[in-house]
Formats: sequence, C-alpha cells, structure tokens
Amino acid sequence: MNPYAKLIFTMSLMMGTSITISSNHWIMAWTGLEINTLAIIPLISKSHHPRSIEAAIKYFLTQSTASALILFSSLINAWSTGQWDITQMNHPTSCLMMTMAIAMKLGLVPFHFWFPEVLQGSSMTTALLLSTLMKLPPISLLLMTSQSLNPTLLILLAISSALIGGWMGLNQTQTRKILAFSSISHLGWMTVITAYNPHLTTLTFALYTLMTTTIFLSLTQIKVLKLSTMLISWTKTPMLNAIIMLTLLSLAGLPPLTGFMPKWLIIQELTKQEMTPTATIIAMLSLLSLFFYLRLAYHSTITLPPNSSNHMKLWRTNKTLNTPTAILSTLSTSLLPLSPLIITMF
Repeated sequence: MNPYAKLIFTMSLMMGTSITISSNHWIMAWTGLEINTLAIIPLISKSHHPRSIEAAIKYFLTQSTASALILFSSLINAWSTGQWDITQMNHPTSCLMMTMAIAMKLGLVPFHFWFPEVLQGSSMTTALLLSTLMKLPPISLLLMTSQSLNPTLLILLAISSALIGGWMGLNQTQTRKILAFSSISHLGWMTVITAYNPHLTTLTFALYTLMTTTIFLSLTQIKVLKLSTMLISWTKTPMLNAIIMLTLLSLAGLPPLTGFMPKWLIIQELTKQEMTPTATIIAMLSLLSLFFYLRLAYHSTITLPPNSSNHMKLWRTNKTLNTPTAILSTLSTSLLPLSPLIITMF
C-alpha cells in the first residue's frame, strides 16, 4: 500500500475515534463511527486476497447495520424527548436498539459471528487495530449511555459473551481466531460492570489493550499464525517465547500477573452490589478461556528436537531487539503491585 494512503487512513482512524469520544451529540458520534469504518476497510483488504476481501465486506455490512441502528435509535429518542444529547437516553425503545447497536459494534454475543472471521482475513497489524483501537468508540458510547441502558440485559450479554468466547475458542488452531474469541470473552467482563462502575470498564479495557498489543506484536515478530508454527518458534527467539507465555497467562487473569487486577476488582465490585451469583458465574466461565490460553502458552514453550524443522537453523541468525515489545511485556506482567495507584488514576 502507498505510504501516503496508509498515512491518510491512519489519521482518519485517529480523527474518527477522537470525534466519537469527544462528542456530546449523536450526529457527531455517528459521523466519527462512519469515518472509522471507511478508514479501516482499505486496511483490511490491502492484501487483495479473497479472504481479506470477504472480511472487508463482512465488516462493512455489520458496521453499517450497527451505525444505522445507532442513528435510528437516536432519532427516536430525539423525536420523543426533543434532544440529541448522548447522555439523555430516556425512550425505552431507543435504549434497547442502542444496546443492540453497541453490542454489534463491539462483537458481543449474539452479534459476534463477524469478528473472528474478519480477524482471520486481516493481517496481524490490522487485527490488532480491530481488537483495540476500533473498540474504543463503541466502548465510550457504552460508558456514556450506561446509566440509561438496561442492567439486566447488559449482564445477560456479558455472561453470554464470556461463555461463548471461552467455549468457541477451545477448538481453534489459528492464533487470530483464538485472540478474537479472547476479545469476546474480555468484552463480557467489561460489559458486566458497566452499569455499576464505569471506571472499572475503562481500566479493564486499558489493561486488555496493553496485553493484547503485547501478544500481537510478539506473534508478529516471530511470524506465528497458527499453533503448529508456534511449536517450532522457540528456535527463533527463546526468550521472547518465554515472555509470550507469561503475557498469555496474564491475559488469562492468573495472579500475580497484571491481568488478575481487573478481574479481581470486577468480582469485588459485583459482590459489593450484592450480585454474588453473577460474579461466581462469570468467574467460573473464565476457566474456559484459561484452557486455550494455557494451550497457547504450552505451544509457545514446548521444545521439540531441532530436526523437527525443515528450514534453516534459526537460532544461529541475528535478531533485532524490539524495545516497544519489551516495555509492553514488562507492563503486561508486573503491574499488579501498583493496583492502588492505578485505581486512583481511573
């Protein structure tokens, strides 16, 4: 892709995200979402492979439907209340349609079918953008409208996402699909607490973005797209493979790693809200996700004999140091002791 075109698309992504986050009017928020959608589609289809073209079409159709629902629900709300303020969603039908639209934008169950397919048809860099940056505008809309949406419906969507995200990730062999179902499962954790403590949703999304960025950058560096390739990736960068294992365990939420912090705080807040059954159910469902994280970690650290690979002995080649990956890996595994400071920031 032409560097100037890539620069235009990247700047459009940043501008669309900024417009949606900073806007207080539904039309401006919708405009930012449309700019985002139109900017990411060329990045998805830049390889001109049939799978990437299919992914771009699926993404366009899904996001267009969700944007139309957002515009329609805001129009109904403005018709009944006479205002376009995002935080003033009072019409019941508008609230229901808005919940469906945001769930479709994020990829929450039952609107999740497009997300793994789109990630599988994209490059690793574009998949990283779809998993992190493209989730920020819908998450911000969810936070701004959280007081108006139905908490019972949000909890139902959250538990369903944690269940399906963990269950459907069990038999996957492609790393991008595994990370897609991981994203669906984490979105369940973000959604379950939105109506009660939006700051925890922001914290969970920030830490999820940190850990997912680390995983994607590490897998891009060692050029791993499926589990069978990860079996022999130890010959390329043994130390990076060990770091990937720790980051995956952190993403799974195991103490004393960084990923344990948001789950700990969410379970604590749900217990304070006298929602112990919900906290128990979503904590038990996270064990499904733990299985495929452990499988990824096992594949990243297993050491097969050198004669198992038919290519050049990669442990003799020189590898360049990647400073951002090293910094992100450190943050992804060692932030738990700083929990009190991080909580005060949010």
